[in-house]
Parts: sequence; C-alpha cells; structure tokens
Amino acid sequence: MGIMRRMKARQAIRLISSLLGLLAGLHACSPSIQPTPTLTSFPSTASRTPKATLTPLPCPTATQLACLTKPGRVEESKLNSTDPPQEFLIYLPPCYDEKTDQHYPVLYLLHGQTYRDDQWIRLGAVDVIDKLILSGESIPFIIVFPDDRYWNLPAGSGFGGRLVNDLIPYVDLTYRTIPDRNHRAIGGMSRGAGWALQVGLVRWDLFGTIGLHSLAVLQKDASRIPTWLASIPASSRPRVFMDIGDNDPELSMAQLVESQFNEHGLSHEWHLYSGAHTEEYWGAHVEEYIQWYAAQWKSL
Repeated sequence: MGIMRRMKARQAIRLISSLLGLLAGLHACSPSIQPTPTLTSFPSTASRTPKATLTPLPCPTATQLACLTKPGRVEESKLNSTDPPQEFLIYLPPCYDEKTDQHYPVLYLLHGQTYRDDQWIRLGAVDVIDKLILSGESIPFIIVFPDDRYWNLPAGSGFGGRLVNDLIPYVDLTYRTIPDRNHRAIGGMSRGAGWALQVGLVRWDLFGTIGLHSLAVLQKDASRIPTWLASIPASSRPRVFMDIGDNDPELSMAQLVESQFNEHGLSHEWHLYSGAHTEEYWGAHVEEYIQWYAAQWKSL
C-alpha cells in the first residue's frame, strides 16, 4: 500500500508538472497578453456548470522572427509644404514593419556645413546602430537626418524653424515615434552642432538630450547662451555631450560654451580628444556618439 501511494504521488507530480509546462508554453508565445477564458453558454434551466476553454495563443511567425536578424533601412523623404522643400533621410530600425504596435524614441542628427543629409550615414552611424540593436545592446530607435544644403543662401537661416515647426510634427504623425522630450534627442557636428545647441536649448520642451560634436556656434548665439540656460527649469535640463579635437579651430569657442554650462550648473560630458575639424575625426568617434545616444534611452 505504501508503494502504491508513492507511485500515485509521483504520477500526480508528473501530471502537475506537465500542465504547468503546457501553460508556460502557451504564455511564452505572447508574454504581454493574458489568455482569456471563453465561456460556453447554456440555457438557464440547465443543471450543468459552464465549461471554460482556453483559446490557443499565436506564436511568432517565421517572418516576425527573421526580422530580428536583419538590419534596419534608410528611406528618402521630402516635405513639399516648406519653402524650400525640406529633404531628409530616415532610419527605421529592424522589425519596424513587423511590430506595428511598437513606438520608438527618435534622434535627429544634423550634418556639417558644406555636407548633405547622408554625412552621418557615410561615417557609419547606421552601421553602428544596427549592430547595437541586433546584439541587444540598445533598444530600437528611429534616426532622422535632415538636409541643410541651403546653409550659404537666405533659406539657410530658416532651417531651425523648418526643423521644429514642420519636420518634427511630420515625423511624429507619419512614423511611430514616442512624441515627448524624454524620447527625443538632437545632435550634430560642426554647424549641425551649432543648430543642435540653439534648437536644443531654446526648445528644451522638445528635447531631453543634446549632442555637440566639434561645436561651431552660429553667429551671435554665443551671447545668447546664458539667457537660454537661465530659462530652462531645473527639472527639465537636458542631458548634454560635448567633444572636440585639440587641433580644432573652434576649440576656444567650444571651451567658452562649456564654461557657461558650468556657470549655470548644467550637468554635461566634456571630451577633449586628439584631432581636427575633419570627417576623419568624426568617423573615428561616431561609434562613441551613437552608443551615448542609445544609452540615454536604455536607462529610462
């Protein structure tokens, strides 16, 4: 009798383990959705108890799994509603098309003077973010590369307005972004960093993160920085990264800006590296830049 009781106990344990394994397998196919019992209706006069059945949960398809091993893509686009039309490139991360219910942080990266919207891509920014996302080191996010080709024409001075008033609203309406300052960042190199400084500080309500790489301050902006900094609420001060080469002609101005950050208590990273104001310098540091932007959202 003791042997029989032990055998029955072991059988009961195996049965319970099998049921738990089955439920875990069903739950694993869709961990964010709880299975809902479907009750079978009976007439009110019936003496039977309603029977509950579980609806099987769909597992990921081969297509959905395949996208986890493929890089993101870059699309060309243009806003014809602005004068002149605002062109831009946009990077959409892996699985953007398959995961239609997912929304993403967005990073705006501005190119340097005399260059075009593909500068960051040529220097390897997309290769870096693909590697970080596919390896699981970064959450997926969108990158927008606006074009500032009119820098030496009258339309060049309106780039900041087109960016804030037209491009950002368009991107938030057209793509699945998370449209708040904590999930929106702006960065640039050279003149692009000058725009990132101006737009990021003046419109602190739009950006929680600012990257200034080889900062070339726009004309007359240096005297305005203290006023901009003073107007930002202490609870809304952005996260800032600054770097520049020791042979960069913009070094003294960048150091002045950095000292103004210190005077106003703006927490920031400051990096002085060996190098000049060149694509060779930026290309050598682009991986560090993208890793820094990615880390800001990973900690949220």
